[in-house]
Amino acid sequence: MIKKLIKLLLIILWMGLIFSFSNDSGVVSTKKSDGFIIRTVETILGRDLSDAEKEKWTTYLVVPVRKGAHVGVYFILGLLVVSFINEFYLFNYKTILVAGGVCLLYACSDEIHQLLVPGRSGQVKDVLLDFLGSLLAIISYYFIGKRVYDKK
Repeated sequence: MIKKLIKLLLIILWMGLIFSFSNDSGVVSTKKSDGFIIRTVETILGRDLSDAEKEKWTTYLVVPVRKGAHVGVYFILGLLVVSFINEFYLFNYKTILVAGGVCLLYACSDEIHQLLVPGRSGQVKDVLLDFLGSLLAIISYYFIGKRVYDKK
C-alpha cells in the first residue's frame, strides 16, 4: 500500500513540476533554456563565451533543447505512470493504453494551460513530442519488464 502511495505522490509531484515549467511566461522560459544552453556549452568548452558566441549557440541549440525537454520530462512521467498502473494490473496492452492515455491527456491539458500563459502557446506538435516521450518510456518499461519476467 505504501509503495502505491509513494508512486502516486511521485506522479503528482512530477506533474506539478511540468505545470510549473508551463506556467513560466515566454520571457522566463526563454531565459531558462538559454541559460541552460550557455552553462552547458561553457562547461563543455571549459571557458566563458563571448556575447556573440552565446547568441550563436542559443540560436543553434534552442529548438533541440526545448523539444528534447518535452520528450525527456514526459519520458519520466510515462515511467512513473506505467509503474503505478502496473501495481494494480498485470502488465499487458491495457496497461499500455491506460498509461499512454493518462500521459496524452496530461500533455493536452499542459498545452491548453500554456495558451493562458503570457508569451506562450499551445502546440499540437508539442503534445505529440510529449506523447512520444511517454510512449518511449512505457514501451521500454514493457520490454525491460518482459525480459526480467521471462528470466524468472
